[in-house]
Amino acid sequence: MKKLVEVIAKSLVENPDEVIVLETETEQEIVLELHVAPSDMGKVIGKQGRIAKAIRSVVKAAASKEDRKVSLEIR
Repeated sequence: MKKLVEVIAKSLVENPDEVIVLETETEQEIVLELHVAPSDMGKVIGKQGRIAKAIRSVVKAAASKEDRKVSLEIR
């Protein structure tokens, strides 16, 4: 999951070197934290959060194959 979010985010931003994805795993879910440069925040979130919702949908679809629950936080 971490690699998937990283690849998607790096393709969207102007500063791919500043993309950091942290993964925290608990018994019930996997929490992914996406950190990007402040100037790239708008590109990752998109108008009205559409891009962020799309990234979350892709991650949840990938997680459903593994029967896991995943949440994505953009910071």
